[in-house]
Amino acid sequence: MNIFEKKKIKVKDAVLALDLDGTLTNSKKEITENTIDAIDRFIKAGGTVVLASGRPTFGVTPVANILGLEEKGGYILSYNGGYFFDCKNNKELFIKELTHEYLPVLEEQAKHFGVNLMTYNHDKAYALDIEEPYYTMEVTINKFIRVKADPLTPQITFPIIKCLMTAPGEHLAEVEKEMKKLWDGKLNIVRSEPYFLELTEVGIDKANTITNMTKKLGKDVGNLICCGDGFNDLSMIKAAGIGVAMANAQEKVRQAADYITKSNDEDGIVDVIEKLFYWDR
Repeated sequence: MNIFEKKKIKVKDAVLALDLDGTLTNSKKEITENTIDAIDRFIKAGGTVVLASGRPTFGVTPVANILGLEEKGGYILSYNGGYFFDCKNNKELFIKELTHEYLPVLEEQAKHFGVNLMTYNHDKAYALDIEEPYYTMEVTINKFIRVKADPLTPQITFPIIKCLMTAPGEHLAEVEKEMKKLWDGKLNIVRSEPYFLELTEVGIDKANTITNMTKKLGKDVGNLICCGDGFNDLSMIKAAGIGVAMANAQEKVRQAADYITKSNDEDGIVDVIEKLFYWDR
């Protein structure tokens, strides 16, 4: 579809939802100065920014701070849609916890399928195997404290929003199929990366949370632009007024998008901000 056949959106009416890894951040997990400047102009012109990530809130907050959302205004959608936070007013607007009784079953299934299982509490990441490379990737990106928990269940006495299974992508693709059969109607199961399998309560995904919160903020979902690259971005890209895939996105994500922007290493979000909005002159 040629996006320019669609009506552009006025900045002051718009909600711009941005995935982080592979979208807002480049391959070095950095946000370029050009992207920071473009988002700053967007917010100053009246636009609303939501950082929409599978990351826990602890891992999204440093990005929100880089963008100055605490002062300028903006929101965090974390845990793949399990949590929504107003940065400027320091206010939790939505939370959906994972049913605790599921945890021992998930632990048993993780061991059966030969994958790692982890969950979070503030700045700590609890896992069956803290030497596993994809767990290491997750804690490095988010700067978590490593906590070995095998067995996992007895140490998880706090509320949780999301669990994550990690394993090489080819194996995890097969595990995903089996887990969806086992948890149909109880859990939302989706891969954010080939090696990350996200587990949240049924009905919790980026699409449901971003569309519901857009309405609660008094905005029209038709003025919602969602940008992403991974499988867990697919739902919000389909639900958006304009769904945007990065050039580096998974093929299924690109196929579902209304517009394909430049890659995350080419300031793709700057391209979105410059091309898809009407700016008051």
